[in-house]
Amino acid sequence: MAHELSDNIEFVAPPLEGRYFSASRKVRLGDVGVDGCLRPDGVVRYLQDVGVDDWDDTGIASDEVWVVRRTALKLTAQGRWPRLGETVAIGTWCGGYGAAWAERRTTFSVGGTALIEAAALWVPVDRAGRPLRLRDTFFDVYGASCNGRRIPGRLPTPQISPDATARPWTLRRADLDVVGHVNNAALWSVVSELEVTPLAVTVLHHSSVQSSDQVTLWSSDSAFWLVVDGEIRVSGDVHLT
Repeated sequence: MAHELSDNIEFVAPPLEGRYFSASRKVRLGDVGVDGCLRPDGVVRYLQDVGVDDWDDTGIASDEVWVVRRTALKLTAQGRWPRLGETVAIGTWCGGYGAAWAERRTTFSVGGTALIEAAALWVPVDRAGRPLRLRDTFFDVYGASCNGRRIPGRLPTPQISPDATARPWTLRRADLDVVGHVNNAALWSVVSELEVTPLAVTVLHHSSVQSSDQVTLWSSDSAFWLVVDGEIRVSGDVHLT
C-alpha cells in the first residue's frame, strides 16, 4: 500500500522482487538534539551513507555523480524519532525512475517497528554537473525493484510566504562537501533551528549553496527558504505533530 503526504509524494512499499539493501546504524551523540532524539539532519546523513553503501555494493563502475533534488521524511503511524543509543535498521530500494532521475525509498526501523519513511529524488550528473540519462547498468541492478513505476522529476516553483521572517544563515567550513557545496545533510540542520517537532518534512534543492554564498534564511510556522542574492536555492515544508 502507498501512503501520501499533502504534496502527493508517494511512499511505495518495499519491492516483492529485485534489489533491497539492508544496513544498520547506532544513534550516537553527534546526531541527536537536546531531547535525545535523532535530528532530521542525522536521518538524512544516514540516508546518504546507506545510499552510497548500496551503490558501492552493486559493483557498478561509473564516473557519474548522483545529486539529490528532493527528500521527504515522515513518521509512520507508530513512528517517532529514534533515540540515543538505539540501533536503527535501514532498508533501501529503488522506488521509481524517469528519463534522467530515480527515487530511493528507505525505511528506518527500531525493534522491528518501522518509524520513519523516506523518499528521495536523485539525478545523475557528469563531472561538469550536466544531467545524464539513466544507463542500462542502472536498470540491470534496480529495474526489477522499480516494477515499471515512472515518477516526475520536475520540482514546483517555490514562493516565500508573506508572513515569513528573515535572518542570516551562516555557513561553516565543516558544512562543505568535496566539491565546495554545502552538504545536503548540513542544509537539513535548518529544521532543528525552527525549534519544532515535525511529523513530516520535505526539502527541495533548486540549486546548490556554495561556500562563498551569503545566505538568508526565511521561515514561517510551517516552511523555510534559503535565499542567495534573491534566488531561492533550497525550500522546505514542515508538517507538525
